[in-house]
Amino acid sequence: MAKNDLISGSIWDEYSNQVIRRMDNPTHQGEITEERAKELGGKLIIADFGAESCGDAVRLYWCIEEETNKILESKFKSFGCGTAIASSDAMAELCEGKTVDEAVKITNIDVEKALRDHPDVPAVPPQKMHCSVMAYDVIKKAAATYKGVDMESFETEVIICECARVTLGTIQEVIRINDLKTVEEITDYTKAGAFCKSCIKPGGHEEKDIYLVDVLKDVRAEMEQEKLKEAADASAAGSATFDKMTIVQRIKTIDEVLDADIRPMLMMDGGNMEIIDIKENMPFYDLYIRYLGACSGCASGDTGTLYAIESVLKQKVDENIRVLPI
Repeated sequence: MAKNDLISGSIWDEYSNQVIRRMDNPTHQGEITEERAKELGGKLIIADFGAESCGDAVRLYWCIEEETNKILESKFKSFGCGTAIASSDAMAELCEGKTVDEAVKITNIDVEKALRDHPDVPAVPPQKMHCSVMAYDVIKKAAATYKGVDMESFETEVIICECARVTLGTIQEVIRINDLKTVEEITDYTKAGAFCKSCIKPGGHEEKDIYLVDVLKDVRAEMEQEKLKEAADASAAGSATFDKMTIVQRIKTIDEVLDADIRPMLMMDGGNMEIIDIKENMPFYDLYIRYLGACSGCASGDTGTLYAIESVLKQKVDENIRVLPI
């Protein structure tokens, strides 16, 4: 593929020098014959994979040392665009010297990064990122052929973005943890949707079962339901009697009273307190506390201050609370 074959100079500028070099002079293009495999002392594996999105196809040859599962030699033939050739060349090179299990862990992102001139500059235009996916998929096909399993067995999760190999679980988790509200934010955090964009919404070059807009909508709906449930639980806890509360609810209720009526006074004198534990010693609820700061050495901690804390909690929480400093 020559520079003149491209539409414009601006598109050409989006390809790294590594890609251009491998387009014109791939180092691992070729085939491994049975004779060559025997010469190397390994088993020959041949795998074919085609990319429906662009009509390209790649054939991968591995010579594998069966005692160690190590890939002694890796070659390819690619029938397609220059980017597919460059990606397949980098993929074959990455496989060589690895075990089959190690090779399966190579992702299309690893292939694309191997083609970069600079770590922070993409090697190919976004619309050509899918070519490196084909290189990733043919690895799975070769590994499956060698192991005698289905290539789908190497996929443990649903892939939403094929270009960046981002799973459904990853996207759901990132939305929740970072409270993401837009697809653009998902792309910023995960790179999903940053390349060919077919995974964002219907209408791209490849039809999907689920899109980023669907995932975002579903997770946001679940998050809203969880917030409503938490509010309902908090309301129920507030109306429950102390003896019906869980240990967590009891501590939370006591803490709220301490924050409102006790801690401000302690902090004025440079002190504070913390709850250590609460235990049932029926008919009493024994609350164990620790004084902090100036209060830890105050003589009134076991007398007046303790009486004040206990009185407030008896009045506002439960009359059977006993406060015990430790």
